[in-house]
Amino acid sequence: MRIFTAVLATETNTFSPICVDRRAFEASLYAPPGKHPGTPTLCSAPITVGRRLAAERGFDLIEGTAAWADPAGLVNRLTYEGLRDEILGQLRAALPVDAVVLGLHGAMVADGYEDAEGDFLAHVRTIVGPNILVCAELDPHSHLTAKRQAAADFFVYFKEFPHTDFVDRAEDLWRIALGTLDGRLKPVMSAFDCRMIDVYPTSREPMRSFVDRIMRIEAEDPDILSISVVHGFMAGDVPEMGTKMAVVTDGKPEKGNALARELGLELFARRGTFIMPQIDEKEAVSRALSATGGPVVIADVWDNPGGGTAGDATVLLAELLAQDAKNVAVGTIWDPMAVQICMAAGEGAEIQLRFGAKSAPGTGNPVDDTVRIIKLVRNAEMRFGQSQVPFGDAAHIRLDGIDIILNSTRAQSFDPSLFSVMGIDPTSKSILVIKSTNHFHAAFAPIASEILYCSAGTPYPNDPARTDYRRAPRDIWPMVDDPHGMEPAASSTRR
Repeated sequence: MRIFTAVLATETNTFSPICVDRRAFEASLYAPPGKHPGTPTLCSAPITVGRRLAAERGFDLIEGTAAWADPAGLVNRLTYEGLRDEILGQLRAALPVDAVVLGLHGAMVADGYEDAEGDFLAHVRTIVGPNILVCAELDPHSHLTAKRQAAADFFVYFKEFPHTDFVDRAEDLWRIALGTLDGRLKPVMSAFDCRMIDVYPTSREPMRSFVDRIMRIEAEDPDILSISVVHGFMAGDVPEMGTKMAVVTDGKPEKGNALARELGLELFARRGTFIMPQIDEKEAVSRALSATGGPVVIADVWDNPGGGTAGDATVLLAELLAQDAKNVAVGTIWDPMAVQICMAAGEGAEIQLRFGAKSAPGTGNPVDDTVRIIKLVRNAEMRFGQSQVPFGDAAHIRLDGIDIILNSTRAQSFDPSLFSVMGIDPTSKSILVIKSTNHFHAAFAPIASEILYCSAGTPYPNDPARTDYRRAPRDIWPMVDDPHGMEPAASSTRR
C-alpha cells in the first residue's frame, strides 16, 4: 500500500497589510520530502502521525513537501503556484498511490485564488482520478467550500480552540483513511451551513459542552466517524465565509445530513454567547494593577499574529506606561528593524529606540524612548503543545520597569516559554501581556491568577456586522438577525 502525504497551509486575513511570499514559509516551516522534523507544526501532524503508522503497519509513506507560513495577508501568486506545483509534481512522481492524506489550513487566499485549498485539491483529484482516497486535516478557522467538498472524500478538523488537539485529530484522519483502504469503512461527508459567523473558544461554556457532546456521539455511535465544527474565519473576505457543521458517516449520508443540520441549528440558537467577555485597555490595566495576586495575564486578543495581524500594536503598552505599571512583561511586539538595531548595539547597551506600531492604522503610536537591552537570542522558539514555534531573532528590552520582547518572526504568544527563553521568569511578574485570542489559554491558565481579555485598538476586523466585506455573504448572522427564517441551506454529500 502506497500513501502520499504533504502539507500546504497558512491562514489568510484578507484585511492584513502583510503579504506572504516564499520567505514567510521558509521562516515558519519549509521541509522538502523526508526533511520534516520529528515534531509537528499546527497543520503538519498528518506527516508525523503517518510516519509512525507506516512503521507499525508496513505501508509505504511517500512524503512530499511540508510548507506552513504563520497567518498574515494575501499569499503572493507565484509563491502559492510554486509550492502547489512542487507538491503536485511530487504526487505525479509517486504514482500509483492508494491514497492522498494532506495537512491543510483551510483559510488560505492567494492572489488570483480565493479558494486556494479548493484549487489545490481539485488538482490533486485530477491527478489521482475519481477512485483514489483524498482526505485532509484542517484548522476549524477556515472556509468549507463546495469546490473542496467536491474534490475530497472527507475532512477532519481540530475540535479544540485553543488547538491543543491537532495531533489527536491527525490520528482520527489516519484511522478513517486506513479503515477505508482496508475495506472496513465507507466515509461520506455531510455539511450544513449554519449561516452565521462567531468565535467559539472551547475553554469556556457553552462551547465546551457542545464539543464534549459531539465527542460522545462519535464514541457511542458506530455510524459516526467524525464530527467537526468549522468555525469559519471572519477575517477572510471570501464568498463562502461562515460557520459550517461537517459530519463524516460510515456510508450513511442521510443520517449525516440530519445530524449536521441538528447540530448546526443548535449552534445557531446559541449565537452571540460563545466569545469571551472583553474590556478595553484602560480597564484591563486598572484591574491588573489592583489585583492582589500575580501574574495577571492580559490577552491583547485582536492584535493576534495567529489571526494575521502584525502583532506590533502598542495600545496596551502605552496604557501600562500611562498608569505607571511596574514588574510587567510584554510578549511580544513585532519589529524586525528594532531587533536588528538591538542586535547591533549588544546586550547591556542603553540606546534610544523607536519600536512598534508600524503596520497599520489602529495599532497605536510607535514608542520612542531610551531602553536597556537585557538579552538577545538568535532564532528564538517557544513551545506549543508537541511543537516548537519560531519567533525569530528576538530582543528583551527594559523600559520604565516593563520588560518587552521584540521579535522578528511574527508569532502569537502560545506558551510561557516565550518569556523564559528570553531570560524572563513569567511567574515572577505581576502582569503578563500577550498577543493571542485563545491559543494561549491551556499553557498560561496554570500560572495565571486571573486572565483578562482586552480589546485594544482596531488591528483586526472583529465586528462582522460592521466589517467592510466585499465578497463575504451578507445574509448570515450577525449581518442579519434571522437568516434561518428563510429556507435553510441544503446539506451536501460526497460518495
